[in-house]
Amino acid sequence: MKKIFSNQYFRYSLFLIVGLLIGWAVFHSSGKNEKENNHQVQESKAEVWTCSMHPQIRMDKPGKCPICAMDLILLNQSGGATSDPMAIHLTKEAAQLANVLTTVVGRQNPVKELRLYGKVQADERLRQNQVSHLSGRIEKLLVNFTGEPIQKGQKLAVVYSPELVTAQQELIEASKTKQAQPAIYEAAKERLLQWKLTEAQISDIEGSGNVRANVDVVSNSNGIVTARRVNSGDYVNQGSVLFEISDLSRVWVLFDAYESDLPFLKQGDKIDFTLLALPGTSYSGTVRFIDPVIDPTNRVAKIRVEMSNPGAKLKPEMFATGIVKSNLEEFKDKLVIPRSAVLWTGKRSIVYVKQAGEEPVFKIREIELGPQLGYSYVVTDGLTDGEEIVTEGAFSVDAAAQLEGKPSMMNPLGGMVSIGHNHNSGDAVSEEEHSSHQNQQSSETEVHEMLKVAGKCDLCKERIETAAKSVAGVTKAEWRAETQQLHLSFLSTKTTVDQVAKAIAAVGHDTEKFKASDSVYKTLPECCLYNRLK
Repeated sequence: MKKIFSNQYFRYSLFLIVGLLIGWAVFHSSGKNEKENNHQVQESKAEVWTCSMHPQIRMDKPGKCPICAMDLILLNQSGGATSDPMAIHLTKEAAQLANVLTTVVGRQNPVKELRLYGKVQADERLRQNQVSHLSGRIEKLLVNFTGEPIQKGQKLAVVYSPELVTAQQELIEASKTKQAQPAIYEAAKERLLQWKLTEAQISDIEGSGNVRANVDVVSNSNGIVTARRVNSGDYVNQGSVLFEISDLSRVWVLFDAYESDLPFLKQGDKIDFTLLALPGTSYSGTVRFIDPVIDPTNRVAKIRVEMSNPGAKLKPEMFATGIVKSNLEEFKDKLVIPRSAVLWTGKRSIVYVKQAGEEPVFKIREIELGPQLGYSYVVTDGLTDGEEIVTEGAFSVDAAAQLEGKPSMMNPLGGMVSIGHNHNSGDAVSEEEHSSHQNQQSSETEVHEMLKVAGKCDLCKERIETAAKSVAGVTKAEWRAETQQLHLSFLSTKTTVDQVAKAIAAVGHDTEKFKASDSVYKTLPECCLYNRLK
C-alpha cells in the first residue's frame, strides 16, 4: 500500500479525481441555487397584489391597502413579453363572460334622425272673425254653440238697429228726388251698402217703401265656429266680434325644435309623423316654415308643416310626434360608430380598440366626435377605417384596465405605482410624492348614483339628460320613464348630486331633492306635464 502511494502517477491521478469531485459539488450547488433564485424571481414577478378600491396600488406580496386598509387581491398579469404594456389583455373566457363584442369601423353617409314633438293647429290664414257691421241689439242667434259647421252666406244672427231704421227712411225720401238730386240718393244708398245690405235688399226697400227694423248677419266664409262672443239680447257696436270661424280644410302641424336641432333642419325637409289620437296611421309632410325667432321661455322654434285635411280628421290640439332624417353633407364618408362604444369623462370621449391577433387585447384611444345620429356618432378624428372597436362591454374592459393600473377612462396615464420598497433602484419615488399621487388619483373616483326625477315622455328624457350633462363633472346621465330614475355618473371632485338635481329642477322637472318652480313647470309642453312630486 505504501508502495502504491509512493507511485508518482497514482498520486497525480488521485489529486485530479478529488479536484473534479470538489468542483462538481461547488458548481452543482451554485447552479441549483441560481435556478431556484430565478424561479423565485419569476414567481415574484408573476404575482402582483392590488386593492380593488384603489387599483393604483401595486405590491409584490399580500397585505393591507395603505389607503383604505382593505385586503389586497391577487392581480393576474396576462400577455407575453411582446405585448403592449399599455394594453389590457383578457382571456377569451373573461371576454365572453363580460359580453364584450367588437365591430369593425366603417365609413357611411351619415343621416341624423331628429325626433320632434308638436300639435295640430288651425291654419292662421283661414281664420276669420264674423263681426256686426252696424250697432244694435242681438234679437236672435241662429248659431248657438262652438264647433258648429257653417257655410258661406248662411244666416248667423238677427240684429235690431235704430240707425238702420233712420238710414232706410232717408233712402226712401232720397229715392223720390233721385232724378233732381242724385248725389243725396247715392249717399243714402252707399250708407246701407257699407252696412253690408245687398243691392236686392236696397231695391226691395225702395220699391215697397217699407222700413225694415232688423238686419241679418250672414257668414263670410265656410268653416267651424271656434268661439262665440255674444248672446241673445246683447248690444253690440259696429265692428264687434260675434263669432270666430276657422276653416279646417287645411291645417298646420307645429313642431318644437330646440336650438341644438336647428342646424340640421331646413325648409323642404320631409317629415313623417304620427298622431297620438290616431294610432296606426302615419302622415308625411314637408317643412314649409322655420320660425326665425326662438321662444325665450321654452327655448324652442316652431317648425311648420301644412297639411290638407279631408274629412277633418286632423283636429286642432292633437299631439303629434315627427321624425326628420337629415343628410349631413359636411360629414359625408366619415366614420360612424355605435353610441354604446363611446365612454365619456368630462370633455374626453374614448373607445377601446382591439389589437391585431386572435386574443382579446384592447387599448384605450381618445377620439373626437361629430354630431350624434340617433344611436351612433360621427367620428371626426382618432380612428381609421377598418379598425375594430369594443361596442358592447366597454365598461367591463375599462374596469379591468383600472384594476391593472393601465390607462383607463378615469386615469388617462395609468396607475402603475408601486409602494413596495425597492432598495436597488436609484430613482424610487419618495413617500411624500407617492402619497400625493395616491390622494390625487383616489379623489378622481367616479361616483354612481340614482336620482328620482319626475317626467313623462321622450321629450322629458332629452330635457332631463341634457340638463344633467350640462353640469361640469357629469360623465353619464340616463333617465328611464318607467322607473322615474336617473342613472348618474360623475366625478366627486367636480360636482355633487345636489348640484345636478338643481340643474334639472331649473328646467322644470321635480327631483327628490329639489322641486321645480311653478313658473318654469307651466312653460313645459302639454305632453310633458307630469304628476308633480310631493
